[in-house]
Amino acid sequence: MGYLLDTNIITGFVKKNQILSNKLRQVEIEGEDIFISAISYYEVKRGLLYVNATRQLSNFNAFCNRVNLLFVDELKIVETAATIHADLRGKGTRKMPMF
Repeated sequence: MGYLLDTNIITGFVKKNQILSNKLRQVEIEGEDIFISAISYYEVKRGLLYVNATRQLSNFNAFCNRVNLLFVDELKIVETAATIHADLRGKGTRKMPMF
């Protein structure tokens, strides 16, 4: 069995929620696979880029090294979409880029 984490759980981990960190550690000890989707990756990354949360970006990158990413196509697409979203939102543009 494995776990596919949603954006809220990933955000909690990035914010150092101790309960989630303990659960993740327990799941890893049990040898279970942990996955996040490219869409959740995108949602978290774009939000952290928008607010320039460098410490949380570092936490997110460390988290991503511990889990398996399920890609839509290529990570470059998601990275570009996150950067575009942060740029547009910073300029006050309400339209959000889609995959």
